[in-house]
Amino acid sequence: MKIIKDPVHGYVEVSADALALLDSPLIQRLRYVRQLGFSHLVYPGANHTRFEHSLGTMHLAQIFCRLLGLDLEQERLIAAAGLLHDIGHGPYSHATEQLMAEFCGHRHHQVEDLIRGDAIAGTLEALGLDAREVCTVIEGTHPLAGIIHGDIDVDRMDYLLRDAHYTGVPYGTVDAHRLMRSTILSDRGLVVTESGINAAESLLIARTLMRPAVYFHHVSRIAERMIQFAAYEHLSRIGLDACGRMMRLDDAAFFSELLGSPSDTARKVTRMIYARRLYKRALYVGKDLVHIPSLMNRTGIAEGRTIAAEIADRAGIEAWQVLVDIPPFPSPMSMGVQVKNRHDLVDLDEISPLVKTLNETRKQQWRMGIYTLPDHRHRVEEEATDVLHIKKPTKQDRLLV
Repeated sequence: MKIIKDPVHGYVEVSADALALLDSPLIQRLRYVRQLGFSHLVYPGANHTRFEHSLGTMHLAQIFCRLLGLDLEQERLIAAAGLLHDIGHGPYSHATEQLMAEFCGHRHHQVEDLIRGDAIAGTLEALGLDAREVCTVIEGTHPLAGIIHGDIDVDRMDYLLRDAHYTGVPYGTVDAHRLMRSTILSDRGLVVTESGINAAESLLIARTLMRPAVYFHHVSRIAERMIQFAAYEHLSRIGLDACGRMMRLDDAAFFSELLGSPSDTARKVTRMIYARRLYKRALYVGKDLVHIPSLMNRTGIAEGRTIAAEIADRAGIEAWQVLVDIPPFPSPMSMGVQVKNRHDLVDLDEISPLVKTLNETRKQQWRMGIYTLPDHRHRVEEEATDVLHIKKPTKQDRLLV
């Protein structure tokens, strides 16, 4: 066993199992994949990686397993899943998730094919761990998957604490240990006891406050849409079947390939990101100014390019100079667990009115963005408003831009 000093959790114990897995290329690659994509363009300290997050998740998973009274074999299984849970991420993490989903047909947590096609499967078997069972924990289908992939999961606890630490944004503070100590494993899954209600609420509050401040910060979103557009232009030239290979690159290799793309547009936009010459917001509107149901049918990458081309044509500029960003509308937030209240098990939102308030807050935080070069903002705003049937922004809405 070794000890690693972590800036968030202090000293992290690395077991013999973890040591056997750590040197695999799949995990070492995570050293070179930023946890927060392009958030470093907003928060200069946000250069932490998926590697350290994976170590932190494994660390919390081990603690949680012991608090839940799981046996050693179950702990070994969950700890391995915690260490491996992010190996499926593409370059710049969530910045390339939509490319992966649309052109590779899977998301980052669907790792069975990745593990089976790598030597790490043999390492797991040599450790007496079933590679397929590890995958079911990561993918969320195992009975104990809620520890890693659920509503009170250690993945979320670690990234909220870690992202808050490296960005300097204080909203991600979560009382992780209190929450874990107040959780029990029942035949209906993870259950929070009455003593853990405040800790559970703190997790939901942190998720809500970190969304606009970090995860959906407009500068990060713009840079992510730019790299997604550059990658799409590149793949359109070399073939969409190359997407799978590109999703296995680290950040530097991915960026380098785009800088050398046969697409002039891909090269140009990638160089703009490097120099931090980003697109600006022509429109940035919330749910009250748009028709959400119709927009949710137009969230695909190709569809976004169609909309962008129409707006650009009407504005008299080139199509590459407009980007459309239609994020998924936030689903209602629920712990997905129940609170043990005397002898009854009830949903958290039945006890805590705060949950309803936070869900409404998340809806109000949603923004659709239309981005363009600085000189074209007003023309693009006018044409996008017409193309997407957006209600005219009020003075207050304009202040957000």
